[in-house]
Amino acid sequence: MRIGTWNVNSLRVRLPHLLDWLATDPVDVLGLQEIKCLDEQVPREALEAAGWKLVTNGQKTYNGVAILSRLPIEDVSRDMPGFADEQKRVIAATIGGVRVVCVYVVNGQAVGSEKYEYKMRWLAALRDYVFNQVQAHPRLAVVGDYNIAPAIEDTHDPAVWEGGILCSEPERAHFRDLLGLGLGDCLALQPPTGTRFTWWDYRQAAFRRDMGLRIDHVLASPALTSGLRETRIHLEPRRLEKPSDHAPVVASFALA
Repeated sequence: MRIGTWNVNSLRVRLPHLLDWLATDPVDVLGLQEIKCLDEQVPREALEAAGWKLVTNGQKTYNGVAILSRLPIEDVSRDMPGFADEQKRVIAATIGGVRVVCVYVVNGQAVGSEKYEYKMRWLAALRDYVFNQVQAHPRLAVVGDYNIAPAIEDTHDPAVWEGGILCSEPERAHFRDLLGLGLGDCLALQPPTGTRFTWWDYRQAAFRRDMGLRIDHVLASPALTSGLRETRIHLEPRRLEKPSDHAPVVASFALA
């Protein structure tokens, strides 16, 4: 099973890019972040006509997540129980015997800001939520835009990024807490060929110069990572005109 993640930075704007990429058959299950539309505004007909099933947790203008699948989608849940949050950042479903959780982690704006403190609370809640998912689902993948670069090598310029937002030690500690639940970081376990980055700023020709960060992740339980065959960062959509600033990330698993 090929499980992927992509922050599309507006599903309706990026729909042609998404459909063209999906037509190349790169993935079986895909988590989307920043769909930036209400559920009733999602272009379902176009995606379903292309053979995809989908569930969404949408929000107008900001945030919003979705899961696309070639297989039936079951046992759908939205948001994190017990964590009051108006922002739509989590959706989960069971597909082909695998529990897939799609997350769009808070950006945090700047270390020490109110939004950073919200990010810390949100990540603590995510840890508790994922702990329960791990207990309930041996086959588990938690995919998404984490807005965390886990290590110094996941930034193009440590002098610029280290200690700042996305790269602060408290953020990285929360990421390690997720790994401590038994999840494996698929891109770290099976590094892809070429760049390790998944996001590039629109400014300063950052993509062309590979001035990026690795902030999009596929975390998976041992029942999946034991069959991890390949990871890939798909750069083609990032090369298009008016692209998302993120590239799709896909991990391929052989299921027993």
